[in-house]
Amino acid sequence: MARGRRPRMLVIIICAILSSVYFWKSPNSDLTYSISRSQHHGASATKLPFADIFHDEPRTPLLSQGTTTVYQNSTHLKHVQTRDPSFHVVIPASASNERLCKTLLSSFLLNYPPPTLVNFGKIFTGDNWDNGSHAGKIKGVYSFLSGNSQVYDDDLVLVIDGYDVWFQLPPEVMVKGYHALIQDASRRLRKQYGSTRKQVSSEGTTMSRPQIYQQTVVFGADKLCWPNGPDDPACASLPESTLPNDSYGKKTDQDPEGFNNRPKYLNSGTIIGPVSDVRAIYKRALEKVDQGFGAIGDQFVFAEILGEQEYSRDLANSKARNSWFLGLPRNFSPFQPSLPTKSTVKNVTLIPNQRYEYSVGLDYRSSLFQTMTHSHEDIRFTTYNNITSRSSSKREDLPLDVTSARPPYPSNDTLTTLMTNTILQLSESLDKLPSHDQNTWLSTPLATNLRSFTVPTLLHINGDKSLLDSWWPSMWFWPNARALLRHHIRTPQPLLWGTVRGQEKMWDMRGGRGGVWTQDRRWLEWGEICEGVEDSVFGDGKGKWGEEEGNGRTWNSFGKQITGEVVGDN
Repeated sequence: MARGRRPRMLVIIICAILSSVYFWKSPNSDLTYSISRSQHHGASATKLPFADIFHDEPRTPLLSQGTTTVYQNSTHLKHVQTRDPSFHVVIPASASNERLCKTLLSSFLLNYPPPTLVNFGKIFTGDNWDNGSHAGKIKGVYSFLSGNSQVYDDDLVLVIDGYDVWFQLPPEVMVKGYHALIQDASRRLRKQYGSTRKQVSSEGTTMSRPQIYQQTVVFGADKLCWPNGPDDPACASLPESTLPNDSYGKKTDQDPEGFNNRPKYLNSGTIIGPVSDVRAIYKRALEKVDQGFGAIGDQFVFAEILGEQEYSRDLANSKARNSWFLGLPRNFSPFQPSLPTKSTVKNVTLIPNQRYEYSVGLDYRSSLFQTMTHSHEDIRFTTYNNITSRSSSKREDLPLDVTSARPPYPSNDTLTTLMTNTILQLSESLDKLPSHDQNTWLSTPLATNLRSFTVPTLLHINGDKSLLDSWWPSMWFWPNARALLRHHIRTPQPLLWGTVRGQEKMWDMRGGRGGVWTQDRRWLEWGEICEGVEDSVFGDGKGKWGEEEGNGRTWNSFGKQITGEVVGDN
C-alpha cells in the first residue's frame, strides 16, 4: 500500500507546487507583456471614436476615454466651438467613371460624410504591372491621414476601394456594428492571451489590468489567401474564423476554389478604425513598399502585416508558456500545443525591436464588409416583412440596429421644409419618393448573408465583376436614386441620427452635400465629377443631371452656381 501511495502523493505535491506558482505569479508572463508592450507603442490607450454615443456597455481599459479638445473650426461651421470626433470616408481613386460614381452615389444616399478622394487626377507612370498605382494608394492614404489639419487621432476613418464598393445601410449602423465587433474581439483576445500584471497607482490603489492584445482596426475577410504564398504568415499564421465550423456542411473549409470556406484571410479593400491606429498600419505598409513589396500590390502588403502580427503573438505566447519560472498564463493548459500546428511558417523572420502589433482583426461574419470573392452565392436580397412563418427564428430577424436607424425615405415634414431650398428647384416629376411611413427597413430589400445571418453595411464586389452591372438594380435605392440624391443635396449638413445629451452631433466638420473633397481640399459637386454617367447610374432615362427639365440654374452646397445662366455674383 505504501508503494501505491507514494506516486499519488508525488502527483499531489507537484499539483500543489504548480498551483502555488500559478497564483503567486501574474496571469501572464512578463516575457509576453514586454514583447507586446515594446511593439504596441501605447495603442492600448486608443479612444474608440463615437464610443460615448454608440457604446452603452461599461468602459474597460480597452475603451478608456480621453478629454475633449476645444478648438474653433474656421472652415465652414464657425459656430462649432468643441471638437467631437469626425467620421472620414477615404477613397483612393485617380479618375472618375461610372463605377466610382456608383460608390459615391450610395454613400450620399445613405448620409455618409462626403468622401475624400485620394490621388484624384494623379497619373501613375511606374514600371510595375500596375504602373505603381497600388503603392500609390498606400502613399496617398498615409499622406492624407498624416498631413491634414482637419484629421485627428481620435477620429474614425473608413478606407474603401473606389470602383467596386456599394453602401447599403446608414453610417450609424456601421459605427454601432464596429463597436460591437470590437467588443467581441476584445473578449476573445482577453480569453486567449489574458491581461498584464496588476498595476499599483502612486496612491497605492490597485488599478485595472489592460489586456495584452486588443483590436481597434477591422479589415474585410476573404475566403482565400492571395497573392501571398501558402507558407507566408499572411496565410499560415491566422486564427480560425469565428463562424461555426460546419457553416457550409461537412466540407466546410475544404473547398480549393473557396466557395465553401469560411472567410478568415485579410482583404485590403475595406478598413475601419481610429485614425491613429490606421495611420500606424499605413506607415508600416509604406516601409514594406520601400522594401520592394509594393510592386506585388497593397493586398500582399496588408495581409503580410496581419500575418506577422499573428505570428508574433503566437511566438510570444508560446515563449510565455515555456517560461515556467516567469509564471503561467491564465489560459495555460498542458494539453495545448505551445506552437501553432496548422502549418509551417517559413517566410518570416522577426526582427528585435521591430513593431509587429497593430491591433488588427477581421470582420469574419461580414456584418460590416461583405467581401464578395467566392461569396456571391451566400447572398440573397431579402425583404424581411415578407419572410414566412420560419421568421420566428431569431437568425432571420432584421437586426435592431437596422430597424432603429434613420428610415430609408424622408418624411413628408422634411420634404415640406425643403420646398423653399434654392439649391435645386422642386420638381413634381423628379422629386417624387415612396411613402416614408409605408417603406421601412423591414419592407426594403437588403443583401443578406445566409451563412452568417448578417446584413452587411456595404458590399465589396471584388469577385465576379459582372455583378457590378447585374446587381446594381437590386440595391434598394436604385429605382429612386435621382430623387433621393436631389433630396440629399437639399438637406442640411449631415447629422448623426438622433441627438446626444440634447446636442446634435456632426459626422464631418468640413460640410458639403452631394459631392466629394479631394486630397488638396477642392470641393467637386456630383455634376462635376459624375457628368455623363446618368444612364448607367440612374437608369431612368431622364437625362443629364441638372438639365432634366431644361437648362435651369442650380447651386452646390456652398452657394456656387454650377448649372444654368449665371445671374449676378455668386
